[in-house]
Amino acid sequence: MTVITTWDPEGRPTGLTASAFSSVSLNPPLVLVCVAHTCQSYPALRASERFAVNILGADQEAISQRFAAPPGTNGSNKFDGIRYAPGTLGLPMLEGALAQLECSTVHAYPGGDHTIFVGQVEAARCQPGSGAEPLLYYRGQYGRPHSPGEVR
Repeated sequence: MTVITTWDPEGRPTGLTASAFSSVSLNPPLVLVCVAHTCQSYPALRASERFAVNILGADQEAISQRFAAPPGTNGSNKFDGIRYAPGTLGLPMLEGALAQLECSTVHAYPGGDHTIFVGQVEAARCQPGSGAEPLLYYRGQYGRPHSPGEVR
């Protein structure tokens, strides 16, 4: 799972959980993310020239759920109590993410009730030596990768 983050026009951090994220190209390094037009963060992503991709670890399910929930759920801002710091390009980066990509938006394509944002990776980092597993989401449930021969 990934959390996409950027700044809104008022300079506040905003973000959303995105399961539709993919690599597009190695040269140049391009990724894509699909964002629903009804998403609270959509206007900020549409207006911004940059976005960050925070790839979550298996122990970050609560963060994924928080950023997937509508704003104001449980009376809080999505970033309340979430540690983040500006990345190389100044984007809000979630601390503890397995990997982080900072992207410049190069295309925004209409895709029904979503927009497909294509970003060129300008900066990337990953947790050194973490060995942690990524957070997966499949058939409406969170999970983790299984080892070969492991019973599910």
